Amino acid sequence: MIDVAVIGGGPAGLLAALLAARAGAEVALVAAPLRADTRTTALLDGSVAILRDAGLWPRLEGAAAPLRRLRLVDGGRRLFRAPEITFDSSEVGLDAFGWNVPNAALTAVLGEALAAEPGARVIAGSAVASRPDEDQVAITLEDGSALAARLVIAADGRRSLMREAAGIELSLRRQPQTALAFCATHERAHEGVSTEFHCEEGPFTLVPMPGLRSSVVWVVTPERAEELRALGPEAFGEALTRRAGRLLGAMRPDGPIGAFPVEVGAATRMAARRTLLVGEAAHVLPPIGAQGLNLGVRDAAAAARAIAAAIAERRDVGGLATLGAYSRDRASDVWSRTVATDALNRSLMSGWPAAHAARGAGVRALAAIGPLRRFVMRQGLGR
Repeated sequence: MIDVAVIGGGPAGLLAALLAARAGAEVALVAAPLRADTRTTALLDGSVAILRDAGLWPRLEGAAAPLRRLRLVDGGRRLFRAPEITFDSSEVGLDAFGWNVPNAALTAVLGEALAAEPGARVIAGSAVASRPDEDQVAITLEDGSALAARLVIAADGRRSLMREAAGIELSLRRQPQTALAFCATHERAHEGVSTEFHCEEGPFTLVPMPGLRSSVVWVVTPERAEELRALGPEAFGEALTRRAGRLLGAMRPDGPIGAFPVEVGAATRMAARRTLLVGEAAHVLPPIGAQGLNLGVRDAAAAARAIAAAIAERRDVGGLATLGAYSRDRASDVWSRTVATDALNRSLMSGWPAAHAARGAGVRALAAIGPLRRFVMRQGLGR
């Protein structure tokens, strides 16, 4: 029997497996080969600090672009419009709020580091069943083999089999939105500024990449998403340039355009029956404020802390004390950010003028009140 089985090979699962192994646990990561991922992730300062502490950041920094300023723009046609506001990282003593990292580079670096850990092994494939009991979790793999672990870290996504086997509920609410995610080239330099337009259909976000490139998340209705994806590169680029208000000059898509349904939900518990939830197995957020994977990074770090404490105190790594410590560490962060991002996303789609007025008043307060603005910036960074 091993100490920890991590199910799922995305960034959150890879990081959880790596940090658990470095905490002294015998770890097995069960993961099917990942499809090519051309997207990027804006890793905020708190996540970068975790990767830096793990010795991984120097291998990622060269492929990443700094986010030195964050600009919010009301891109809607509403009676009550919020003023434009720009947050500068220097206000909170940072060179950058975070860094935009290619997902392929992130998973490659994490995978290489995990392969070098003597206390970890990788099992290529998928788990098809999980049976938690009093002393262990019995996991059945797709080839018919079995794996027994004292603790399971469920990193197997929003439709998590491990979560379901542990009896933890996560009710996903499908929003009338589709997120288009892709990279684009443009004429003007972004100067390290990430811009989020708040539009009636949802957020439209430009995140710096090295050179004259940015990653884009464009949230629209499902019908509009189909129309946009049916366009040729030139026509799509024209629509993209208009949506960005020519902020970066003429834009063109650079690579495939992914489409993802927007869903929202958080698990009712973060742990139960020798199972901890990390990443989208625990929380699914709308693409606002770059909170999704950053929460998953903090989940992985918290799981490693709980495991390290159990090993140091010679306790069962899958026992109630470990599950309780992890839940206390993560519950407030996960639930508060899920509620906040969901509320902001709903306010964009709302036709209720009072919702727009309230959002505008909040932005005005941030623009006018320095201590409040700096407090919100620090909270958003997850440190």
